[in-house]
Amino acid sequence: MKFRNWFLVVLLFLAAGINAQIKNPVKFKFTVNDLGNNQYEAVLNATMESGWHIYSKDLPEDTGIPTEYKVSGKNIELIGKFTEVGKKHEEFSEAFGGTIVFYSNSAGFKQKFKLKDPTKPADVISEITYQTCDDRVCLAPNTLEFNQKVTPKGATEEATQEKTEAPKDSVKDVETIVADPVKGEVKVAEASKLDPKQLKIATIDFQKPLTDCGTATEKVGENYWTYLFLGFIGGLIALLTPCVFPMIPLTVSFFTKGTKNKAKGKRDALIYGFFILLIFVLLSLPFHLIDGIAGNIFNEISTSVWLNIAFFIIFIFFAGSFFGYYDITLPSSIANKSSKAEEAGGIIGIFFMALTLVIVSFSCTGPILGSLLGSAVTGSANVSMLLTFALAGFGLAWAIVFGLLALFPQALQSLPKSGGWMNTVKVVLGFVELALALKFLSKADLVSKTFLLKRELFIAIWIVIALGLALYLFGLIRFPHDDKKPKISVTRKILGVLGIGFVIYLIQGLMPSERPKLQLLSGILPPLNVSYFHDEKDGILGMHPEHDFFKAIELAKKENKPILIDFTGYGCENCRKMEEFVWSEPDILPILQNDVVLASLYVDDKEELPEDQKTKIDLGDGQVKKVKTIGDRWSLFQQVNFNNNSQPHYVLVTPDGKVINTPVSGYMPKEDFRKFLECGVNYYKTTK
Repeated sequence: MKFRNWFLVVLLFLAAGINAQIKNPVKFKFTVNDLGNNQYEAVLNATMESGWHIYSKDLPEDTGIPTEYKVSGKNIELIGKFTEVGKKHEEFSEAFGGTIVFYSNSAGFKQKFKLKDPTKPADVISEITYQTCDDRVCLAPNTLEFNQKVTPKGATEEATQEKTEAPKDSVKDVETIVADPVKGEVKVAEASKLDPKQLKIATIDFQKPLTDCGTATEKVGENYWTYLFLGFIGGLIALLTPCVFPMIPLTVSFFTKGTKNKAKGKRDALIYGFFILLIFVLLSLPFHLIDGIAGNIFNEISTSVWLNIAFFIIFIFFAGSFFGYYDITLPSSIANKSSKAEEAGGIIGIFFMALTLVIVSFSCTGPILGSLLGSAVTGSANVSMLLTFALAGFGLAWAIVFGLLALFPQALQSLPKSGGWMNTVKVVLGFVELALALKFLSKADLVSKTFLLKRELFIAIWIVIALGLALYLFGLIRFPHDDKKPKISVTRKILGVLGIGFVIYLIQGLMPSERPKLQLLSGILPPLNVSYFHDEKDGILGMHPEHDFFKAIELAKKENKPILIDFTGYGCENCRKMEEFVWSEPDILPILQNDVVLASLYVDDKEELPEDQKTKIDLGDGQVKKVKTIGDRWSLFQQVNFNNNSQPHYVLVTPDGKVINTPVSGYMPKEDFRKFLECGVNYYKTTK
């Protein structure tokens, strides 16, 4: 495990070092199959690197860029429409507010056709337009062209030698730009009809920025450590429940007082703690097996309407258990068998003692573990590892407590006595379960596109739950296992006041605003567009960026400000996440509004270029990329000047076209983005 983790760390640091290179994670192979009876099939197979995906042709509107596959040629006639082959995945997108459909690892695209004249050959031209994304960035939409000659068996020698004309939809009379797919360089072979200054800006050198400050640091394994921490906190909370807390002094005393050899007793107690940790880690093994067998099963779970509804019901069920209306227990036969195995003695006996503790405490720990597992399964791609870290954190909390108390048994005397306060902990967890349950109902609502659970309704229900919690903490609401006359401690009063404060925080989310609120709950609440007050307006967060780099240059010279180039896309999910969750932050938005000229260049803009500005890029291996649209131009502009083709990609440049600091890519924490912005802006202000 240690070697694997260090290996992952090294890989991630290496990945951070090559982040500014042009990415090409999809490889294509084009073949034409003879089906007989003058029928053929043009097949384009795509192979994707791990973690990358391309969208399906069935992608819903207003989300990503659907894949388009076209086959053409002078002597061919299409049969039906093209079809897709491969395992299709569906996943709800918080940024798009809808379900995206995509392929990972591999996909195939097929188009049947026949020869109009079966005695003559045909040049088959296959063209695909697609977009590639991973969990951090999206690459610019790409259009590739493949050519293959089909010669029927009965073709005459004269017909075979006859030249076929170019298809009507091909781009004619343009110079070709040769791209080196290995080095990621794009060179102008001859004087292109596209204005050269729109391809390469002489002053831009991203490898030699004016300053080296503000470079975002890659956070290695951030999600893993987050779930380890959440699991650890969950474990500490579980220790305070009535099922577990009374076991602490009993178990530790058994090891420290149940043997004449005190050193052996403490050693056995530490082994006991280690086995607790091991058992919780072993609980995650089935998820690794499921993930290995079913591949993207967790992704499918996270986007299943019925499974999200099932999670909602399960969490409500957990809440009822915490409120004291019933207990959730494993079959008693399991606990009895584990308890009998303790009699084996030695290391094996200690292991089964730890297993018995885990089993008998399930009525309290089950809902907490279920919450952790549910959030991991529906919230990430690498679910099995997140589950392992979460369960390891849970077990680590127990192992540390039992181990430290075994080493310092005198500390047992300072532990609070069991009592009604433990039931209070359970009831508070019940309210938390109710709040979390709503998240799964919201996801089912969004995936099914019913949009019944609006953002404001979600917030209103949370307000009711938070008010109920506050009233309980102040003693105004009671549950079955509460004392008839509970003593309202100072701690309960403080928590009750915090609950009221949370209600006040939530209320602001009920009011219409041009900027998103409740940023602490981003990713939990329904997206901004699922709202009673939603109204599509031009611009981003009240800003109206330039969409042409050269117009932005002129404006920057006039206003004496640096330019923030935002390479983005209409179908870029991570770009929308940056705008909603990072740009909208109160310490970020003023910088964008007042200190820079924002140039948002959309690499998937479908508006066609004038005929004299269209061109082609030869990628080698029979692949030709057409540059026909404004989006193609800005995509090429990004590659030529910054050796990068991922979105979002941010570059700060001076009005005379010099790169201020190292560009950054992908979705990132606001601290990193603010550091990048402040560095460039402050440098420009002090040197202008």
